[in-house]
Amino acid sequence: MSRSIGLAHIIRHDDGTSSGVWGIYTLQSAFQPIFAFKEGKLSVAAFEGLIRPFRDGEPQPPMAFFSTCPAADRLHVEALTRTLHLLNAGACLPLEASIFVNFDPSVFTERSIADNALREMRLVLHEAGIDPGRVVCEVTEQRSASQETLHGFVAALRANGFRIAVDDYGADDSDINRIKELRPDIVKFDAAWITQLMESGAGFALLTTMVKSFEDQGIRTVFEGIEEGWQLELAEKSGASMVQGFVLARPELAPTSFRVFGKTADPVAAASDATAPAVAPRTARPAKAFGRRVAP
Repeated sequence: MSRSIGLAHIIRHDDGTSSGVWGIYTLQSAFQPIFAFKEGKLSVAAFEGLIRPFRDGEPQPPMAFFSTCPAADRLHVEALTRTLHLLNAGACLPLEASIFVNFDPSVFTERSIADNALREMRLVLHEAGIDPGRVVCEVTEQRSASQETLHGFVAALRANGFRIAVDDYGADDSDINRIKELRPDIVKFDAAWITQLMESGAGFALLTTMVKSFEDQGIRTVFEGIEEGWQLELAEKSGASMVQGFVLARPELAPTSFRVFGKTADPVAAASDATAPAVAPRTARPAKAFGRRVAP
């Protein structure tokens, strides 16, 4: 890679934020908070960077943008989106907040490709004023080109001081043995799978067992796609460390209003961090019969 492929496609703005340009698209960062449970309250633990493409000023579905990118450009497009998120995180998120960014391990077919990409990423982090330890790299364990590629890439991430999150666990052909081999810091459960398991007592019992298994191994868990109060209640009852979804906060385009959260907790330690700021009390929730609300 030449120096900073990502930075070559960045436009700086007067408010300190940045946008990206790729072909006919303008790219913006959006950030969604990830919350931790703590003593009946919720606190902000981290933020996930999400890409928001625009064409002629009109928003476009992210998948529509990515589907237009040739396979040969995928590595560079991913570098651009991560660069954009990290620069904007440095400009508009709480200074101690952890930042989740996505990687597709299948494009890093050789260790040298990964090392070059991560070296560039560290340059961006230096410019953004972000310590590598704040960055959580999301990888999907089912979609890598091979297990050898996935393991090699995760090793490269760790060597550069980043933390690892396995994304979309429970989708497709997820395998708990692969999780044990990868030893991630965090597992993010697939939203549709969580909802399906929450629809029955037996499913919820299985979900709770899996959460406990991961937590006993020192792996924190995140439930994604939490959109209703009953899901949030069951997420807390399951023992999950963290939750993310529209019922709590929607993604905001940079510049965000999220600096108001002040000092935030480390996502790996959030479940036991006594300094995490309270955001909202967990009280007065509707009763729940698995999968359906009932009258309180």
